[in-house]
Amino acid sequence: MALKKYKLGELIAQRREKYNGKEILQSWGVSRDGFIRPKQRDADTSIYNVFYRNDFVFNPARMELNSIALNTSFDKAICSSLYEVFYITREDVVLPEYLNMFIKRDEFARRCWYEAIGSARNYFRIGDLSLFYITLPPIDVQRKYVDVYLAMQNNLAAYQSKVEELKLVCDGYIEDLRRRMKCEKIGTYISECNTRNENLLVSKVQGVESSGNFAETRANTNGIDFHNYKIVKPNQFAYNPSRINLGSIALRNEIDGKCIISPMYIVFEVINSEKLMSDYLLLWLSRSEFLRSTLFYASGSVRDTFGFDDMVNVAIPIPDISVQREIVNIHKCYLERQRIAEELKSQINRLCPVLIKGSLETGD
Repeated sequence: MALKKYKLGELIAQRREKYNGKEILQSWGVSRDGFIRPKQRDADTSIYNVFYRNDFVFNPARMELNSIALNTSFDKAICSSLYEVFYITREDVVLPEYLNMFIKRDEFARRCWYEAIGSARNYFRIGDLSLFYITLPPIDVQRKYVDVYLAMQNNLAAYQSKVEELKLVCDGYIEDLRRRMKCEKIGTYISECNTRNENLLVSKVQGVESSGNFAETRANTNGIDFHNYKIVKPNQFAYNPSRINLGSIALRNEIDGKCIISPMYIVFEVINSEKLMSDYLLLWLSRSEFLRSTLFYASGSVRDTFGFDDMVNVAIPIPDISVQREIVNIHKCYLERQRIAEELKSQINRLCPVLIKGSLETGD
């Protein structure tokens, strides 16, 4: 069994089919993790590209991020005209799933970035990909290692489906409370915090990302006077009043300790923990429905911000503390399983170079 070296241009071809609008087809975008729903609404799909099962779809402006996906789910679908589509013309030489393993390596993404930086817009196109060389083992060896890869992906998909079921349980519990219970304003349960870093005792400067997490600040802090920065203690909330609609609100945990944030942020805490759990409140303040409502209330202010005066008027159902604790525990279980799912996904991606190497050693 000998290895053979090919130029990818000998094995693939670009698909150039445009959507004619006669069929109702789903539109998809692409990220590193696969196909995603497009963010743009009501787009003109008349110029969209059509792709089929076992086609590869990629974003030529994001290939350094490995924004490419093999379609194994849809018989026929469409994607933005900015994307490029190709398919394998020699499946007797290379399996689509094997080529996908080859592509899903960090080494491949780095090579794409290197080739793209020489173009006018740092684009990596099919013409560039066609110049790549790939060393291939026989089909039966490819299939053996593809089966290992697909088995891991199927296990991940099964695990992720269970994670999503747990999220549905949590969301359903919360929605049931909203329907059954009278909502109360949270103003009587919370208090704004305005402790400043006057003695410069806290040096960890952070901000709040749209993911709802504290993170190291990306702002240039050279020459900044931190005396006026606000201190955030464990079990306190912090949010960006001009970006809360994007999810920029977080609860400080005990492990991370104190940090300081920009004076523009708002910090508050729950003052009646016997009636309202901070984690339970965070669940409500992280819901997409709440985040969208902040945009409505903020648009009436001078600077389009959702201030603490708006926050105290937020109304939520506040059940017995034991019920709150039960919901919080379910949600924490969901978050932990979600973290495990993400780690499994990373492990599968890291395994791609190992599988490719193993297949080449077996086929040599």
